[in-house]
Amino acid sequence: MIDWTTKELLILAFDHRASFIEKMFGIKNRQPTSEEKNQIADYKRMIFEGFKRALRRGISKEIAGLLVDEEFGAEILREAKKSGLTFAMPMEKSGQDEFDFEYGGDYPMHVDEFDPTLVKVLVRYNPEGDMMMNKRQLQRLRSLSDYLQSIRKPFLFELLVPPTERQLSKSGGSKETYDREIRPKLMVEAMREIQDAEVEPSIWKLEGVEKSSDAKAVVKQAQRDGRKAAVITLGRGEGKEQVQKWLKVGARIQGIIGFAVGRTIFWEPLAEHKAGKIKKDAAIEKIAQNYTEFSDLWLNEKKKVG
Repeated sequence: MIDWTTKELLILAFDHRASFIEKMFGIKNRQPTSEEKNQIADYKRMIFEGFKRALRRGISKEIAGLLVDEEFGAEILREAKKSGLTFAMPMEKSGQDEFDFEYGGDYPMHVDEFDPTLVKVLVRYNPEGDMMMNKRQLQRLRSLSDYLQSIRKPFLFELLVPPTERQLSKSGGSKETYDREIRPKLMVEAMREIQDAEVEPSIWKLEGVEKSSDAKAVVKQAQRDGRKAAVITLGRGEGKEQVQKWLKVGARIQGIIGFAVGRTIFWEPLAEHKAGKIKKDAAIEKIAQNYTEFSDLWLNEKKKVG
């Protein structure tokens, strides 16, 4: 198994499914038609073209990565494999509060078919939230973790810690205060409970923090008892300035090896293209530039700390 703590990984994430269906294309309370599915697949192809353009302009293939779903990105997954790119694919149903498998018990067949570099899940887990839901999620995650260890496949674990009503109230109703003052400790506690359930991520994909002490705390938890686990910072669809702030903190901490940013990079260019404001190539160009901008920021910040 790769020791990810010694690597760098800068992921362009576009495994979003529910947000594409409902927010980009306005499809609600029904399944997309075959024509709509093809449209969404075309938009994902535009993101991939932006990613490849950024690589051609100098982002190293050794540190670049992508995250895309099978539903709308199967051909991208196949091309990524053929091209020797680092890529992850998700196993969770999209847009649900409770983690469950997209393909039920058949997920090993899908891992086997596409053979991704990493297998990814997104899990919403608050230690002070719904205890029964947390328990159900941990049972499912344990089965996946065991399976991935058996085939020696790295596990990319995206952890979101949404606030409970009580926690938000404690933050004065401010999501920003919750993010800054309460969430970091909850993340560490959630990670501990997940590890105690014998779920073993290779890489934790975590919401950003603003204090170096909090960044160090999540790395310490990820590497508890000698685990060779790393951390990358996700974007959560936040504005550029907020994501840049999180990345600057993370880049200075040993054990945080990169980022996985998606909507902050691709959403606006695609929305502008869909609205007829810019042409397809201009949208691809903006995506390439945005991904390059975050990559350059990360690499420059890393240089500052040696």
